[in-house]
Amino acid sequence: MTHREATPSRDTSRDRNGRERSEPPRPPGADRTERELAEALHALAGGVLPDPDAYRTARGEWLRRERRRRLVLTVLVAVVFALATLIGLWVLNQAPAEPGVIFSGNGAASADGPSLPRPPR
Repeated sequence: MTHREATPSRDTSRDRNGRERSEPPRPPGADRTERELAEALHALAGGVLPDPDAYRTARGEWLRRERRRRLVLTVLVAVVFALATLIGLWVLNQAPAEPGVIFSGNGAASADGPSLPRPPR
């Protein structure tokens, strides 16, 4: 058995029910057109010569992009850190200036003053 006998022909295929369905016939000269197109593309690809400096140029461009990406990331981190610091300082500066209930500022305990009346027993 040859390969040609084992594989289905190009002109026939099977539908969902397993019946053979014939494809539309190929136009005359299709094989010749395919062969000429393949030869033309092969000749065109053979005529393309790589730039001798292509790798060095691509690597330099990649390194430039990598440096720029790192620089942008560093600047972004610095800006976020500076904003967080400024916002924290602003919030701390908004604290009331008068002494609070817990600390009076003179070192005396806050329980020395009048206290609330005790509930009866």
